[in-house]
Amino acid sequence: MGRKAIQYLLPLLLVAALLSACGTRRKANDVYRRQLAASLQLPKQADYLPEFVDVKAPRRDTLRVTDLDGREMIIMKAVRDEASGEMVAAEMLDAAMVTARFRNIAERHGKIDLEFQVLVPPEMQDSHWQLRLHPDMFVLEDSLRLDDVVITGVDYRRAQLRGYQQYEKFLSRIVTDTLAFVDMRNLEIFIERNIPQVYALKTDTTFVSDEVFESYFGVTEEEAIEHYTNKFLRRRNEWRKANRQKMYNKYVKAPIVTDGIRLDTVVRFDNGTFLYNYVQTIHTRPRLRKVDVVLSGEIYEQERQVYTVPRCDPLTFYISSVSAFVDGTERYKTVVISRNVEANTSCNIDFRTGRADIDERLGDNAREMAFIRENLRNLLLNETFELDSVTIAAFASPEGSLAANNALTLRRSKAASDYFEKYIRYVRDSVLREDGLFVTVGDDLSEGTLRGSGRARREIPFLARPGGEDWAGLDALVAADTVLTEREKARYAEFSAIADPDEREKRMKGEPWYRHVLDTHYPRLRTVRFTFALHRKGMVKDTVHTTELDTVYMKGVQAIRDHDYQAALAFLSPYHDYNTAVAYVALDRNLSALEILEPMSRTPQVNYMLAILYARQGDDQAAVQHYLNACGQDRSFISRGNLDPEIATLIKRYDLHKEPEEDWGDLIL
Repeated sequence: MGRKAIQYLLPLLLVAALLSACGTRRKANDVYRRQLAASLQLPKQADYLPEFVDVKAPRRDTLRVTDLDGREMIIMKAVRDEASGEMVAAEMLDAAMVTARFRNIAERHGKIDLEFQVLVPPEMQDSHWQLRLHPDMFVLEDSLRLDDVVITGVDYRRAQLRGYQQYEKFLSRIVTDTLAFVDMRNLEIFIERNIPQVYALKTDTTFVSDEVFESYFGVTEEEAIEHYTNKFLRRRNEWRKANRQKMYNKYVKAPIVTDGIRLDTVVRFDNGTFLYNYVQTIHTRPRLRKVDVVLSGEIYEQERQVYTVPRCDPLTFYISSVSAFVDGTERYKTVVISRNVEANTSCNIDFRTGRADIDERLGDNAREMAFIRENLRNLLLNETFELDSVTIAAFASPEGSLAANNALTLRRSKAASDYFEKYIRYVRDSVLREDGLFVTVGDDLSEGTLRGSGRARREIPFLARPGGEDWAGLDALVAADTVLTEREKARYAEFSAIADPDEREKRMKGEPWYRHVLDTHYPRLRTVRFTFALHRKGMVKDTVHTTELDTVYMKGVQAIRDHDYQAALAFLSPYHDYNTAVAYVALDRNLSALEILEPMSRTPQVNYMLAILYARQGDDQAAVQHYLNACGQDRSFISRGNLDPEIATLIKRYDLHKEPEEDWGDLIL
């Protein structure tokens, strides 16, 4: 193109740009004057059709149902012919645009899908603009901003990309190799003339230390490079590196944002309404009955906001949940209470080899015996149970003969018994103050009544028993051992089959793994086990049958109320009752729910749940019959039917009741 052509073209381009800017400004003024806004609307609602319903199957236009008195009635979708006055079947045409501001939606699997459409009129669209629309959701006392919908004009996006290109061009000028600023040619000449020995190594990879370099000319290599460095170029490069963010802000006036964006689309044409189908899934929560969604936003021309989009009227979603059908009646279970009970515990008391005396300083005895003392004290002061006796059995590891170990464990049991008898005597005075009676231990039966209390003296005998060698405990320890191989464990099992314990121990000593068992497991077999015999205070009979609240069942009921249906089934599935069916319905496990509900008495709630289940299966005949029965029993289900899509579809399809206040006979056509 010639120079003259360019001279003529530049003014034309400038005029076109000015006209475009004026047109955009006039459009912005018009949007502001008219207070235009984006809006939300509900998408057309299709009939509820479960996945397993054959949509090709013919749909009935006439149903035969019976009322609660057994009268047969016919239901069909019909209107009155103005000329003849007769009722004739008719099909209603759906409106092309949904203008309602609310919708009933159903919660399934503890979740809700909010479906709405974002509409932007063509007057709010421009090639140089970007619309940033913010849907806000209001749930109970909380508000939540959903992901934005961004509509970007093609010229706006070009300007964005042009800014990124300018910034990338700026970054490309930043030099990362500092040697680029060094006048290498003059530096080489300097070295060649003054230090030829070093210059001779130019093509050699031999390392020359800074000390060698300096010895030739009196300057270091670093000083020589600094002398031949272009300081101006280096300072300019450092400035560029230090001002990267500043230059980014200069060139990229409107960054392309990706986080928190549901949609960012580039619109090339502005001659039609923009529509976006928005779906937001939320989890339900207790007391959640409705959700409001509103839309606001802004219009930007590059970094400048030219218009604030007014907040539109809200869309309201009314939420129905089968959790409303939960039966909260408290459930009780029969419990058999025994008068006599046992409590068991054990401790590892260390004894010196062949000895039976107790030394609290040995091993971990102090902690173990403090644990038993605490147990004894708690049982003595227990408000529900009376301590009758304590049986103490000591156990030994298999070293030595069986007879010797039996005798040794008996001595150790008696030693433990004596020790804790002394402890009880020590705390007897405190028990007296708290319980109001004397506690007698051992054989002290000299007095028959308590002084000042009027109660008989109570004896708590300590019974010492020999536990012998604890082979069962050793079997369990060997089975759980992670060091022994499977072959070694099998060898141990062979020895375990030997009837004579002494022979068994003798044979084991010859095995290479015996030392490991001796050092690791034998000390854990030297235990003392305590069995506490108790009875319930004030109880005379051996057993009493009583009822108590079934807390497991009530947890399942609460889980339904909290919309946690999987947890509800974990609690309720063994009961196989109405509330179990409610959880199944919420999870769309329809066959399991039908199995429970079909044999049950036809209460309004059961009829309504069956109506939902049969509607899901596509059986309109049974669904309408059960729904009408539920409404005949409880008229509140007439309004409830509009909240569940399965029933609302039936109401609309068969025009079930136009006037809720009329009798059912007047509603059936």
